[in-house]
Amino acid sequence: MKTWFITGASRGLGALITEAVLASNDAVVATARDPSSLGDHPRLLKLPLDVTKDGQASDAAAKGIEEFGRIDVLVNNAGYGLLGAVEEAGAIEVERVFATNVFGLLNVTRAVLPYMRKRRSGHIINMSSLGGYASSAGWGVYCATKFAVEGISEALSIELAPLGIHATVIEPGYFRTDFLSAQSLRSTAVRIDEYADTVGEMRTFAAAANHQQPGDPQRLAQVIVQLAAASEPPTRLALGSDTVARIEQKHRDVKRELDLWRSVSLSTDFRSVT
Repeated sequence: MKTWFITGASRGLGALITEAVLASNDAVVATARDPSSLGDHPRLLKLPLDVTKDGQASDAAAKGIEEFGRIDVLVNNAGYGLLGAVEEAGAIEVERVFATNVFGLLNVTRAVLPYMRKRRSGHIINMSSLGGYASSAGWGVYCATKFAVEGISEALSIELAPLGIHATVIEPGYFRTDFLSAQSLRSTAVRIDEYADTVGEMRTFAAAANHQQPGDPQRLAQVIVQLAAASEPPTRLALGSDTVARIEQKHRDVKRELDLWRSVSLSTDFRSVT
């Protein structure tokens, strides 16, 4: 029996992953700002956790160890979206979304890793986004947080491999959860008319796409359980046909620009003296 530590477990993907893990006969330390909505289960430990509070993360990890004796899988799922142009995003709005999506993830990771290092085993699963691989209008600041998660996860996979610990970053596309609802998505207070054709269109799209997304969150939860059982898990796992298509498009775009500007890119090295 594995023990999972899941953040943001009270609703959305976090709640579904928690349910799937319990159904697989593993144990869960389920954390959230308010975990009261979670049901009761003999293999479930519900704990309040604001991931932006470093001390709370350490306390929650210690309580999980006290209850189950080990933490095998960490799912850093807590986070929320910010919709608005980069210029529209105020300093406090930016700081808050980074505090949860990036610094909160780091707080929990630092709290759990010592227990994994002691056992020389474990798996850290960080929830990123399609937006962590390819940005788009209206999501610049949110994507910046997920780009950070990608970089952290990639480094973790290299640093932890010799210690017997895996790290995987998950890149979901649009899944049919409440992510595009007010519970998980905030919009910038400022709106600038000049961005109506770009960010304005994205706001319209997001409102229309809410609860119409193509991804099945139940299937995503099952994939996460399967991932934790893999002997050689990937560093990155894209989920959703929209994610796969966008990644492939970005690869084509990057290759085209790299080829177009190759001579300039290669011109900046020191010239060898013969």
